[in-house]
Amino acid sequence: MVDEAQFGPVLPVMSFSDYDEVIERANASPWGLGGSVWSTDRDKAHALAEKMDAGTIWINKHAELDPAIPFGGAKQSGLGNELGEEGVAEFTQLKVINMGR
Repeated sequence: MVDEAQFGPVLPVMSFSDYDEVIERANASPWGLGGSVWSTDRDKAHALAEKMDAGTIWINKHAELDPAIPFGGAKQSGLGNELGEEGVAEFTQLKVINMGR
């Protein structure tokens, strides 16, 4: 099991016996910034990505960020988002003025 957050040019590659084991191992981590699924079967890869607890899941690539797409973590990897409209909203402050008649 990978039990520390991975930063830098590092990509842990782990084999598995079945899909339930993959999800259990991936979701056992307290971290959840991002993850990736690599497969020749796009439908199975997407099904696995749906079950993973992380802010961003890439399929057949890793760590590609687009300024128009929100990016943020899950679990102990942070709250909120950056990038995209949702990210802009994180850096704004709402002001409500409610006036009586």
